[in-house]
Amino acid sequence: MESRRSLPWFRQLHWQILAAMVLGGLAGALGGPAIVDKVGWLGTLFLRLLRMIIVPLIFTSIVSGVSSVGGGRDLGRLFSKTLGYYVLSSLVAILVGLTVVNLIQPGASGEALGGETFALPEITTPSSPVDLLLDIVPENLIAAAAEPNYLAIILFAILLGMSITALPTEPRERLVGFFEAGFQAMMKLTSGVIIFLPIGVFGLIARLVGATGFDSFKALGLYILTLVTGLTLHLLVTLPLLLIVLGRIDPRIHFKNMAEPLMMAFSTSSSAATLPLTIRNVEEKVGVSNRVTSFVLPMGATVNMDGTALFECVGALFIAQTLGADLTLVQQALVVVTALLASIGAAAVPSAGLVIIFIVLDAVNLRGPAVDALVGAMLAIDRPLDMYRTAVNVFSDSCGAAIIAKSEGEQNIDAA
Repeated sequence: MESRRSLPWFRQLHWQILAAMVLGGLAGALGGPAIVDKVGWLGTLFLRLLRMIIVPLIFTSIVSGVSSVGGGRDLGRLFSKTLGYYVLSSLVAILVGLTVVNLIQPGASGEALGGETFALPEITTPSSPVDLLLDIVPENLIAAAAEPNYLAIILFAILLGMSITALPTEPRERLVGFFEAGFQAMMKLTSGVIIFLPIGVFGLIARLVGATGFDSFKALGLYILTLVTGLTLHLLVTLPLLLIVLGRIDPRIHFKNMAEPLMMAFSTSSSAATLPLTIRNVEEKVGVSNRVTSFVLPMGATVNMDGTALFECVGALFIAQTLGADLTLVQQALVVVTALLASIGAAAVPSAGLVIIFIVLDAVNLRGPAVDALVGAMLAIDRPLDMYRTAVNVFSDSCGAAIIAKSEGEQNIDAA
C-alpha cells in the first residue's frame, strides 16, 4: 500500500489518462484527417484487447463466484438471500439509469460524433420471450463463445457454478480452486490490459478529433450529467431505502461506518482492492458476523455491480440516442436484462465496465465504427466516473451484508 501511495503523480493512471486526452486532442486538432490512419490503430488495438478478454473473464468470474458458496441447507439459504439481494439492487440500479437516460436524453441531439455520419446497424431483438430463452440457451458452448453469444455464456457459467456446489467435497474443492485460479489469472490479465489505457485513449481521441473536430464532445457533458445523476440517486436514495425497508437500518449510521471503504473504492476504482477494508469495517463497525461477511462480500465483489449495471444501461442508450436509434420498450427491456446479466460478470478491477458494455451493445446489434468512436469518447472521460461507480458497487455490497445479517437474526447491526 505504501509504495502505491508514494507513486509520483506522473505514474498514477488518472493523470496519465488526462495527459493522453490532452495530447490526443492536440494531435487530432493539429494533424486533422491525416492523423487518423497514423495513430488511430492504437485505439483499435486497445478495443480489441478489451474484447479479447471478455469471454474468459466473465466465465471464470461467474463460475468461481457461484461455486465458492459450498453446500448445505444453511449455505443454500444464505446463497438464496445473497443472490436475491444482488439481483434486486442491480435491477433497481438499472431501472434508475433507464429512467434518467430517457428523461434527460443525453444523446438526442446526435452531436456526439461532431456531425459525422455512419450507417446505423439494424437493431435486432428476439420476437418473443420464447425466442429470447432459446437464444440464451446455447446448443454449443464453443460456438456461443466464438459468435460471441454472451448471454448464453453467462447462463452456462451460472449453471456450472451451481452444479459444482452440489459435488462431493474433493472434486468440488478441486474445481473451485481451478476456476478461482483462472479468475485470478484473468484479473491479472485485465489489469495488464488496463495499463495500456492511456495509449488507447490517445489513439481513440486523436482519431476522433482528427476525423470530426472538437464538436465530437458536445454531447458528452450531458452524458456525464446523466450518469452522475443516476449514480447519485441510487447511492443516496434507493440503497438507503433498501436498508430501511429490508433491514430496518439507519442509512446515516451505515454511511458513517463505511466511510473508509468508500474513500478507498473511489481512489482505487477496484472493488477487489477495497475488499479487505470492506470486510474489516463491515465486521468491526457495522457489526456483521464473519460467517456472513466471508460469504456475502467476496461474492458481491464478483457479481454485485450496481454502478456498473447502471452505467451499461445509460451508456448503451446514450449511444443508441446519438446514432438516432429509437429503441422500443421491448428493445430497452432487452438492454435491461442484458445489463443485469452482464454486470454479474464484471470483474472487480478498474474500468471493467468498459469491457462489459460491449455485451450490452451487441445484444441490440450496435456495432461498427460509429459505436467504436462513441465508446472511445466515453472511455476517455471514464476514469472519474469509474471511481464513482466503484464506490456505489462497494456500498451496495455492504448494504447487502447488513440486510442479510439482520435477516439471519444477528443483533446490533449498525447500532448507534
